[in-house]
Amino acid sequence: MTTDGGGPDPGRAAPDLVLGPLLRYVAETEATIWVETDRACQVKVLGHQTRTFKVNGHHYALLVLDGLRPGTDYEYRVALDGTVRWPEPDSEFPPSVLRTADPGRPFRLAFGSCRIAELPVPRYRLSSPRARRRALADDQEQGPDAMVAFASDLRTTPRERWPDLMLLIGDQVYADNPGSATREYIECRRDPSVPPGYEVADFTEYCILYREAWTEPSVRWLLSTVPTAMIFDDHDVHDDWNISASWRRDYQAKPWWPERIRSAYMTYWLYQHLGNLSPDELAKNELWQRVQERGDHGALLAGFAAKADQQGAGQPSESIRWSFRRTFGGVRVVVIDSRSGRTFGDGQRLMTSPQEWQWVTESVAGDWDHVVLASSLPLLLPYGIHALEAWNEAVCAGAWGKKFARAGERIRRALDLEHWAAFGTSFGQFERLLTHLATGARGRAPASVTVLGGDIHHSYLAQVDFPPGTSAVSAVYQAVCSPFYNVLPDRFRRGHQLATSRAGELAGGWIARLAGVLTTRLRWHITYGSWFHNMLAELEFSGRRARIRWDRTVSDQGGVPHLQAVCEADLS
Repeated sequence: MTTDGGGPDPGRAAPDLVLGPLLRYVAETEATIWVETDRACQVKVLGHQTRTFKVNGHHYALLVLDGLRPGTDYEYRVALDGTVRWPEPDSEFPPSVLRTADPGRPFRLAFGSCRIAELPVPRYRLSSPRARRRALADDQEQGPDAMVAFASDLRTTPRERWPDLMLLIGDQVYADNPGSATREYIECRRDPSVPPGYEVADFTEYCILYREAWTEPSVRWLLSTVPTAMIFDDHDVHDDWNISASWRRDYQAKPWWPERIRSAYMTYWLYQHLGNLSPDELAKNELWQRVQERGDHGALLAGFAAKADQQGAGQPSESIRWSFRRTFGGVRVVVIDSRSGRTFGDGQRLMTSPQEWQWVTESVAGDWDHVVLASSLPLLLPYGIHALEAWNEAVCAGAWGKKFARAGERIRRALDLEHWAAFGTSFGQFERLLTHLATGARGRAPASVTVLGGDIHHSYLAQVDFPPGTSAVSAVYQAVCSPFYNVLPDRFRRGHQLATSRAGELAGGWIARLAGVLTTRLRWHITYGSWFHNMLAELEFSGRRARIRWDRTVSDQGGVPHLQAVCEADLS
């Protein structure tokens, strides 16, 4: 077997990769690569090496590569204790490539959200033949998995056209609706008739969940060669996670919830968050420094996770920030945690804490050619839906009395009314931030400001219209791309059609005014969409120019998935 950096111990089988490699942070001269291995070992890539660290018996490494050349392609291999474990023998995929950033070339950002391991209601669990046929038709209408299709196309795409970053903005895994492999694992270790049933219960089951999501061969190759950044949404933990204070109280009372939420934060930190950090940020991160010491750090990470959950409840805790920012030449990308950092209390619902929002505003100050603000949840919804969510927040706050407030909370959770419109104070903050950016109040006005969103299982482009008299220079858009692979249930699609109609818009505005909701200062209109297919979107920035493209998934005559362009538009 080929070796890199010495041969294996002949008296012992070589360690193996459990998951990865994942190419994560990539800049001009630095990069990070993440792996999970089956035991403790030395990990080596491109002449750099590190030891794995241990959490609850699982072994991980995040390898920091430095001294790289800007704008250079590096084909790489992964060696464990000297034995090459990646690429796999006889792989049908091209070599994995690390492409360092080059300020002289256009910056390309692919994004999307919501990738379930299989259809939300597996066909074999549907009792009637009609229901099974409908589920199959939905699958065919939606198209195949967008990440699988993207990997298929990327194999024949010239490297200069590869994205510099793939941003996964929520629901990378579905802890409340895992795929068949995770369900089978659950059946082998506990009784699924006891809550939480087939939902993920603990750290070990979360590890299996991530393994199921990221080991499909084409997806595994894709993640090894396209840099990724990630932020969680509700299904990474549980549907409607942190939708309201009453939701938190109800779930904190469930006996299985404390272990679930600790495990969610622990695995999110390990599998998603670590790779969002730059080498400089890692060097300053105390928890990262401690987990690299010898020993099993399960208890340490569990303590950190408990504090993270307390912070989500608005309780005093050490500062834990899941939001992150990246710079690519003249493009500033800020990814906002719009799920864990929600705070409830004193009659207010906030999508982010005041301290977190201050960090967001500071992150976009300065002279940028383009600003991208990403949230797992859309900011600008069709007006009928926006008004419904704003009405619901007002009713829940007591605008129509206590009786209606209790009913409003039930409606909020039943209809998933939890986007920025349902957090009026935070929506107003975002509204002001966009105005300041577009008018140059926070530095030179960028050529474009693009707000990215996911979650809602349909895609569209909305353009912001500023009020008369606003000296807006920047073009401001909302771009939503969702899902990678999922189906919008019929009841939500019918509701969407009603709420986005002219009648729905008028009715929503009328009922919102009855609850005392003020009209938004900004106006917006959907210019392209909505689309209900599995999709991937890509932004391209070159100088002061910005463009966006949406691709839907299709299968060729041989059943091979591909991406097919649906829409292209200029953003500046």
